[in-house]
Amino acid sequence: MTHSSTPFSHMQHAVDIVGGSPHPENKIAATVFTDTWALSRTNEWPAPIIDALGTQTRIGNASGTIHAETNCILHAPAATQGASLCITDPFCPNCAKNIVEAGITAIYIDHKGFDKDFFQRRSGHFDTMSMKICEKAGVSVYALNRKEETITAIFEADKTYAPAEDSPVESETLQVASDAMLRQLVGKASRLHQRRKYAIAIAQNPRGDIFGLTARAHAVTGYTMQDERDEADILNPQSKYSYIQEPVNRLLMTMARQGLTLCADYLYASQVPTAREQVNLIGAGIKRITVGDLRKCRDTDGLAAMELLKQHGLLDYS
Repeated sequence: MTHSSTPFSHMQHAVDIVGGSPHPENKIAATVFTDTWALSRTNEWPAPIIDALGTQTRIGNASGTIHAETNCILHAPAATQGASLCITDPFCPNCAKNIVEAGITAIYIDHKGFDKDFFQRRSGHFDTMSMKICEKAGVSVYALNRKEETITAIFEADKTYAPAEDSPVESETLQVASDAMLRQLVGKASRLHQRRKYAIAIAQNPRGDIFGLTARAHAVTGYTMQDERDEADILNPQSKYSYIQEPVNRLLMTMARQGLTLCADYLYASQVPTAREQVNLIGAGIKRITVGDLRKCRDTDGLAAMELLKQHGLLDYS
């Protein structure tokens, strides 16, 4: 069997680099790939965080690390729509949300990952949330055994399945990226979304076409408030995990999905992003965000994260 460009070869790339993860206990690696490109990354602290804060500092209620799966998505060299992902270990619910929002359609997990102590400690969330998120979004999940050269379906999505999406990210073509255009988008969104929290980005594709993206906080793709069972899940988070995808994270994943890059610093959030969103922004190489209300956030941890990152010059909040 030839594995030059198959899930086996891409999993091997992840396995080859997993020992290079700087995490002292839970070393994880992933490869995101299509037929034409691939990128492998580990879980790690972004350089600005490790330089300014080290590895022991909590950022609000978030660690300073970027998970391997999300790290791949944030740095993908092209659009992730329709891509696949190989992971050395089963994925957490937060990464599940990012994976489905980024348009990835298939996930392969190294079979050895299911035997690790790390997975045994969090297997409940994998079964009850991570897999549930993938099933609702129509993302297939497989266990891959490199030695036996087998791929076993944990869940295989119907190719005709179309997931629910109550509040898709809004996209409009723009002529220019400018302060005036960002103000115009903010004014429009403030009237449309009113008391809901939202975020806006001006981004461009490789051809230079410019787009305005607007996302509001909403349940992850596949979940709808029109279904009572979905509503029960959405309103009942499990431990630190919820089915809600915050607006800045939605923008980051949508830009990856469409192969877009942020224009200059044209990123806006109606309120302070969560601590995890702020870490993801730094992981994505973003240094500035304009915030509508600097006193308001989902929780006090996001506000604490903002103060810490401002103090060390890691993120500029206009």
